[in-house]
Amino acid sequence: MDTSASAASPSYRQVQESSQFQDLRRRFRSFVFPCTIFFLAWYFAYVILAAYFPEFMSIKVFSNINIGLILGFAQFLTTFGITIAYVRWADKQFDPRADAIREEIMGVGEHK
Repeated sequence: MDTSASAASPSYRQVQESSQFQDLRRRFRSFVFPCTIFFLAWYFAYVILAAYFPEFMSIKVFSNINIGLILGFAQFLTTFGITIAYVRWADKQFDPRADAIREEIMGVGEHK
């Protein structure tokens, strides 16, 4: 193990307190927290509708397809949609900044 490389590396606290890392964390939270709040509100709305308004959820829309089934399916679509949105966002916004921080810490070309 090369001790000169680890001795020259900044500590975790130094990295955590750096402006680049603070920006990375702020950007992450500004995406993830609203998505989480939205999804939890949507999920609990579905659960509350199912528990307390079964007559509404059982309204038939087409043949044996009712509102409950449509909203349940929409839960899956929402999950996939959020996942796709996060992957795209991370590829464009998060990962390049995280890579830049890692390169600065480890030195360009030292990581694989």
